[in-house]
Amino acid sequence: MLKRKSAASHWLLLALLLTGLAGFAQAPASLPMPRNLRATYDQGTRSPTGQPGPKYWQNTADYTIKVNFDPATRLLAGTVHIAYQNNSPDSLRQLWFKLYPNLYQKGAPRSGKFAAEDLSDGVKIEQLTINGQAIDASQLQIDNTNMVVPLRRAIGAKQTAQIAVTYSYILNKGSHQRTGEVAPGADFVAYFFPRIAVYDDIDGWNRIAYTGGPEFYNDFCHFAADITVPRNFLVWATGDLTNAEKVLTRKYLTRLRTAEKKDGITSIIDSAEARLHDATAPNAYNTWHFDARDVTDFVFATADHYVWESTSLVVDPATKRRTRVDAVYSPKHDDFEEVAQFGRKTVEAMSYTFPKWPYPYNHETVFDGLDQMEYPMMVNDNPTPTREAGIELTDHEIFHTMFPFYMGINETKYGWMDEGWATIGEWIISPLIQPGIVDDYGMVPYARAADTEDDLPIVTLTTQQTGAPFFLNSYPKPGLGYLYVKDLLGDELFTKALHTYIRTWHGKHPMPYDFFYSMNAGAGQNLNWFWQRWFFEGGYPDLAITSVTRPADGPAAIVVTAKGSKPVPVDLTVTFENGDTEKIHRTIAVWEAGAHTVTVPVAGRKAIRSVTLGSLYVPDSYPADNTWTASQ
Repeated sequence: MLKRKSAASHWLLLALLLTGLAGFAQAPASLPMPRNLRATYDQGTRSPTGQPGPKYWQNTADYTIKVNFDPATRLLAGTVHIAYQNNSPDSLRQLWFKLYPNLYQKGAPRSGKFAAEDLSDGVKIEQLTINGQAIDASQLQIDNTNMVVPLRRAIGAKQTAQIAVTYSYILNKGSHQRTGEVAPGADFVAYFFPRIAVYDDIDGWNRIAYTGGPEFYNDFCHFAADITVPRNFLVWATGDLTNAEKVLTRKYLTRLRTAEKKDGITSIIDSAEARLHDATAPNAYNTWHFDARDVTDFVFATADHYVWESTSLVVDPATKRRTRVDAVYSPKHDDFEEVAQFGRKTVEAMSYTFPKWPYPYNHETVFDGLDQMEYPMMVNDNPTPTREAGIELTDHEIFHTMFPFYMGINETKYGWMDEGWATIGEWIISPLIQPGIVDDYGMVPYARAADTEDDLPIVTLTTQQTGAPFFLNSYPKPGLGYLYVKDLLGDELFTKALHTYIRTWHGKHPMPYDFFYSMNAGAGQNLNWFWQRWFFEGGYPDLAITSVTRPADGPAAIVVTAKGSKPVPVDLTVTFENGDTEKIHRTIAVWEAGAHTVTVPVAGRKAIRSVTLGSLYVPDSYPADNTWTASQ
């Protein structure tokens, strides 16, 4: 105990020393940290500098997947071979597998209701071998979406195990929860193969069962997948299609190759051609091979009657690398006709504006499904009632490419570390696609619920939240936190800080403090005062106009009081007697030192008719005192 305490003190002392060297005037108190996370600093896998510790490690695997999928019966059957590399310092005496399709197993716990006809017997494991030794499938310990396999011989540190699984299950027809049949002749097939759970330096095995609510946590792996489907069914998936010339007929293959090099929209299969059924090789079954490296998941979709539109753009001017963006949809859904363009503009904005990071993958496909869900290089989106909704949904889901997939975030526990970024990405990119769009996603619900029983600190584990608390803490609240820091630092410094985080933790598994400390390091500022008040503490946002005065010998002064404890920007709209208006903005910096009021001068000597406080992304729980009107 004494040794552990001493090590923690050493890390805290180092953090304070680094803070001083970075030029911080006065280091705020260190952020509160649960002791299980603090232990990662003691063991040297994490560092208060925001860098991985000298002993950081993570496991990985090579997955070779071969499956047959019959859309008519929805039977998926095949094998998965896994070369699992144990990079941990521990000997593993058991393997934990995730069987995500068992969300639909009869009797499985789930966060929502499924129709009885959509429930099944779950995943059937027919054969399992580990390092060549057969495991009796009838004796497997399957507990809904978790399967624990004791090992006769431990997998030692730095050793690789060879696992082979033969399995099958029936894809759900209805009760669509991120996966399932979309319509006859169209399916979105996610979480379809047995995979080894994450074993990390924080929790050991990820033992949290999937119940349909909190999302996923997976290792970065290599996936080589063969997807066999009947003739006339096309397949889109994570990774690069490496045998296009074997599965597509020449006309459509030529269009695909053109799209990969062309800035404009290419119609690979139009609505009339979708009915011809001449796009695939004339075999009874075709096997589509995809290869994906350095990704956390693999998913595929298939359809025999969908339109396919494609475009591409240069995402990295230094290398001239291009990303292809596809929209694949039912001819019945004309709201998807602009989705390829929305996707293209999103990828362009992500590469050049925010987060200003070259789009990391060779393609992105938006598939017309029944959900609003993201996957590496794939999106499953439902039709939308308006153009604005289509824009917001498309850019939100594509933005997830960076968070959680490029960063390896544990969404199961820390949903705010990815959904908050997709939310700010949506706010910033939507007006770039359609100028004037007003995206107020989450603003009204947060202002109403702040500091009520439904409002928990953002850092509350996602697994401990449902309903309103989950929504508030995953989407608008962290999105606002990121937006306010961007406003505080300015675009250039914020980008530098964010790139520090991305560069440091790409391909790894950052936890919350890795994010906070990386941003501090990249900004060269200790932002703990804001992280503490916005992410860790309760409270609500509430500013008020206390007074508006005009001294005889100086400019008018507006006094704004923080009645709530959440630090938010000050946005004032001043209307003068002659009808002119002036907007005045102050960042959250005005609250850093603990002030409860800020005096904002108004230049010039024009008489003020009224003052309004607030703006789109500054929620206020008690807005009645946000206006002032001059006495008549």
